[in-house]
This record gives sequence, structure tokens and C-alpha cells, in this order.
Amino acid sequence: MSTEVIPLFATPVAMTDVPDAARLNADLRKVIDLHRQSDAGTQHSNLGGWQSGWDMDRWGGAAAIKLLAIGRNTANRLTTDRQGKSVNVNWRANMWANVNRSGHGNEFHSHPGSFWSGVYYVDDGGIAADPSLGGELEFMDPRGPGPAMYAPQLAFAMPGGLSVGANETVPPRSGRLVMFPSWVLHQVRPYRGNAERISIAFNLGL
Repeated sequence: MSTEVIPLFATPVAMTDVPDAARLNADLRKVIDLHRQSDAGTQHSNLGGWQSGWDMDRWGGAAAIKLLAIGRNTANRLTTDRQGKSVNVNWRANMWANVNRSGHGNEFHSHPGSFWSGVYYVDDGGIAADPSLGGELEFMDPRGPGPAMYAPQLAFAMPGGLSVGANETVPPRSGRLVMFPSWVLHQVRPYRGNAERISIAFNLGL
């Protein structure tokens, strides 16, 4: 007897390793370090660390524009109309830089007013080589705790079924772009390294 399992209401999280990331990251780090000298930063979801204003596309130079173009192109590949046909959306965007040192992170939040959100890692702060340093991007199950309320020791026998009612994490890696629907609640776990964990976030809306 065969059983077909259909993953209804799946939530896409897309990961792309950007080509020639080392050169791009060097240029991005240079403009971020320069901007930090004259910008005290803002406070939104960040728990410590430095976060720029949401206008990095204006001061980030060619490297920021290139990253945003990669994000827009990725979003178009991941988006269709309601009939499943490809679309070419002229995405409106904002973007900002984040620099975390030891103990810094971000509390759970979403990005209202946008369709796609992205995080690009300029420097993972050594996390890829040593996962014990923390700093993971953490996504909350959009179904909430419901699937785990009755029998938290049970899960579903399907890909992604072990974390029902809980969270999933994505470890940072320099040169990696992570994109996800803007409504998904997410946070950054505290970074415990001695370097700097540098990322760039952006939103894409209509």
C-alpha cells in the first residue's frame, strides 16, 4: 500500500552562495567600515551591535547595488503569478548593514510591507568553521506551537517534519545569501565569537 505525502503550505527559504563573493565582500566591508565612522547606527530589532539606516543602496556604492541586483533576480526566479507563470517584478527595495560582536543578536521580528526579505553574510565571524560561536539565523514555525501542543514528543515523517511547532536555524557563511518571505518571524541568536559578524539585510516589496 503506497502513501503519498503532500507538503501543503510549505514556506520557502532559499540559500545561494554568491559567485566571486570574496571580492564582493571586501568591497562591502570597506564601505560599511567607512560609513560606521560617521553613523552612530539605529535601534530596531538589534540587541546590541551596530545597524545602519535603511538606505545602504544610497551609500553602499557599486557593491551594494550589485548585491541588491542579485537579490532582485533571485526573487524573480522564486516568484510566480497565481497560475504558476513566471513574473518580472520591479521590486522596491531598502537595505541596511549589521555588525555584531560578542553577545549581540536580534530579537524575533518580521518585515511588514514587504514580500521577500534577504540576509547576505559579508563575514560570518568564524561561525562556519566553529558552529559553537552561535549567531545563527533562526526561523519560527509560522504555525506556532500548535503541532507540538498535544504530543511534543511526536513529529511528522517527512522532510522538515521534525521541527513542527518549534524553530529551524540557518548557520551564517560568508558569501551566502538567504531569502525568505518577509512575514516569517525570525531572529539572530547571540554571537559568541571574538571577531565581527557582518551581514547585510534587505526587503523587496511592490
